[in-house]
Amino acid sequence: MIDISEVLKKFNISIDDTILYGKYMAKIKPISLDNYAKKKLILVTAISPTPAGEGKTTTTIGLVDGLNKIGKKAVGALREPSMGPVFGVKGGANGGGKSQIVPKDEINFHFTGDMHAITAANNLISACLDNNIYWGNSLNINPDKIVWKRVLDVNDRSLREVEIVIKNSVNKKTGEQTTIKYKSGFDITVASEIMAIFCLSNDLNEMRERINNIIVAYSYDNKAIYVKDLEITNAIMKILEYAVMPNTVQTLEENLCIVHGGPFANIAHGCNSVIGTKTALSLGDYVVTEAGFASDLGAEKFLDIVCDNAKLNPNAVVIVASTRSLKMHGNVEKDNLKEENIPALNDGIKNLEQHINNIKAFGLPFVVCINQMDISLPSEIAALEQWLKENNYQYAKNEGFEKGGEGSVELAEKIVELCSQPTPVLKPVYDKNESLKNKIEKICSRCYGASGVEYSSLAEEKTKMFNKLPYYVCMAKTPISLTDDEKIVMVKEPFKIHIRDIVIANGATFIIPLTGNIFRMPGLPKIPEANKF
Repeated sequence: MIDISEVLKKFNISIDDTILYGKYMAKIKPISLDNYAKKKLILVTAISPTPAGEGKTTTTIGLVDGLNKIGKKAVGALREPSMGPVFGVKGGANGGGKSQIVPKDEINFHFTGDMHAITAANNLISACLDNNIYWGNSLNINPDKIVWKRVLDVNDRSLREVEIVIKNSVNKKTGEQTTIKYKSGFDITVASEIMAIFCLSNDLNEMRERINNIIVAYSYDNKAIYVKDLEITNAIMKILEYAVMPNTVQTLEENLCIVHGGPFANIAHGCNSVIGTKTALSLGDYVVTEAGFASDLGAEKFLDIVCDNAKLNPNAVVIVASTRSLKMHGNVEKDNLKEENIPALNDGIKNLEQHINNIKAFGLPFVVCINQMDISLPSEIAALEQWLKENNYQYAKNEGFEKGGEGSVELAEKIVELCSQPTPVLKPVYDKNESLKNKIEKICSRCYGASGVEYSSLAEEKTKMFNKLPYYVCMAKTPISLTDDEKIVMVKEPFKIHIRDIVIANGATFIIPLTGNIFRMPGLPKIPEANKF
């Protein structure tokens, strides 16, 4: 590693334009974002994730290095790791092998404190909401209709349901003290509306307005109560004052990567901050970003929510696949992946085909990245190549894990070729002004391949409440399967998506349908990553 100030000098960012966090990390103070539209934006997505690993972040970082290797001025734009997966199932989010961002431990643990700031801002709202009730409830808050939850940036299933007890609350009518109880819970920080607003806002003024418009509760006469009613927006903005500045780190090949914001893609919108992406576009000629999980989740949300909101239009998309992951989608157990199994690979290719069709429907040029790993078998690589050739799909083999930028040159050259074409017209899945059910059903049909949608009685009532709002839809669904059942990895039969509840994020301007058994506070596995340090 070299000093981050040396990396930033390549982009005419001086030490006075930054706030240093040691030698290898820095925040960039606000800069002009006017010229971002003239640059090339590349989105990296993937097939549905498996325990075998697809290598999406590794590919993203390797592509940044590969583009720089062939003489292009490329910058990465990634999400910040949450300590939920760091200590849970997935581990860190730095890439792997020779395609990593560093310093690894600092990025994974605490980083520059952005996650803590977002957690504190969220929980200040809860504290002030309860405080208003304690001191006489001047806002006439109905405790049974408080919709705002506290958050924490680690997985803790025991906090999904909690009871809040406000002792010695003053009854504003009688002056007597009483005890008020209401049921609530914790979400993980990266699923919070503050995180969504943090990542969707184009500037501080928009962020302030969005925070003001967050609905936190309803009154006894069923009127919405907003953050602005609590009169704490200035305090929230103060907490986020430094967090909103994009973080800069470097790849192992000393290329610049901006890492800022970190919503999950299964229970939130799954993309780094708009401010971070536009900062990267203002600095580099090519910007490589990724959206969480596969095209049915992160990429759909990036293309339908982020791009519309931020007025962005990707020039090209990379769809990452590995033969071992495709075999798992063909029902091969992880312990058997070293054995050749062309029939299982062909079955798994159906998952890749759905994700290809998703990107084609958006009208964007794409390249399939065959991410080669140490156990990739030449015969299986050849079979996948043959299928891609037969269907006239552009592809590139990638060896970024073992060779860094040099191993990503083939992919980089394909991307430059795609980006040399006229900017494509992005075709969203839905129009924001459609009915809520239409929007949900179009996502489920086009992006998941579902045959229909079923709603619980609660969800049915919620669709009536939110039906006419011109908001985005941010689906909460398992990433493991195209269905809403994580046990169905290989989809053979027609399926429906089951919506059990619907939540509004008014400040973020999206509606969140909760499908299957998805939780907004994950739990830890039997043996979490926290046991392996």
